[in-house]
Amino acid sequence: MNRRTFNKKTAMGLAMAGLSPYISSFAQSQGSVRLGGPVYQRYNSPEQWVSALQSKNYRAAYCPVSLDAGGDEIRAFEAAAEKADIVIAEVGAWSNPISPDKDMAREAFEKCTRSLQLAESIGANCCVNISGSKNPVHWAGPHQDNLTPDTFDQIVEVTRKIIDEVQPGRTYFALEPMPWAYPDSADSYLELIRAIDRKAFGVHMDPMNLIITPNLYYGNAAMIRSCFKKLGAHIRSCHAKDILIREDYYMPQFTEVQPGLGVMDYQVFLQELSQLKAIPLMMEHLGSEEEYDQAAQYIREEGKKIGVTV
Repeated sequence: MNRRTFNKKTAMGLAMAGLSPYISSFAQSQGSVRLGGPVYQRYNSPEQWVSALQSKNYRAAYCPVSLDAGGDEIRAFEAAAEKADIVIAEVGAWSNPISPDKDMAREAFEKCTRSLQLAESIGANCCVNISGSKNPVHWAGPHQDNLTPDTFDQIVEVTRKIIDEVQPGRTYFALEPMPWAYPDSADSYLELIRAIDRKAFGVHMDPMNLIITPNLYYGNAAMIRSCFKKLGAHIRSCHAKDILIREDYYMPQFTEVQPGLGVMDYQVFLQELSQLKAIPLMMEHLGSEEEYDQAAQYIREEGKKIGVTV
């Protein structure tokens, strides 16, 4: 048996055994990605929610219920999603658990634990937040103390407490990368994984948030490949965005734009993502239903070019 054959059989065996959601590049790609986005159609039942998703050909969704939802409502939406083959991608816990304001930090911790419990109860892939910020005004803003060893240690401590408080068995707590807060690279994400040392800590992949230099901007395809190579086994959900650099200014200024209007290499992104098992790609931050429709069309067209169904 040659090395290529051995690697292929080994990788496929691990995936089938459930040891990792990542399938080696030597293995046969599934050739599909689950796309999702916000639901604009109002719904009063799980069936209406599923219908709204299916009208957009979405096979992934944001959590459809609030933190105050009762057990019966949660179970009904979970059952409807499973019946319709829809993956509930993530529960957002957007807050600042490392805020210098103690009351804000306490409230954020409580929101994180409640959101993680909801993700566990409804069977979402993950509960996602940012690690937080030391900025006293902007909860997700830059600050000189964000990327320091002391803050890294605090993130580890707080994340462990969130996970230990809930002790999830089927979902994960994940941190979305940020340009000015940990994790700010694939390598710092690996450091967090090792330091937090909890099975229920996962990765939320948003490659646009990692583009912080012109080298990464123009070389984002290589950056995306590197992220999936290093973090693929831990990825639970992804965000779909795009980015442009201002060309009439002499310092780098980046702007988030609709997928298809920037330089993000979606063919590479989709090819890498298609090698993971049922990990969703969720569109966000767009201003209208029409923009989401346009973004979805672009992403699907890029997928067709490389044989990936989206």
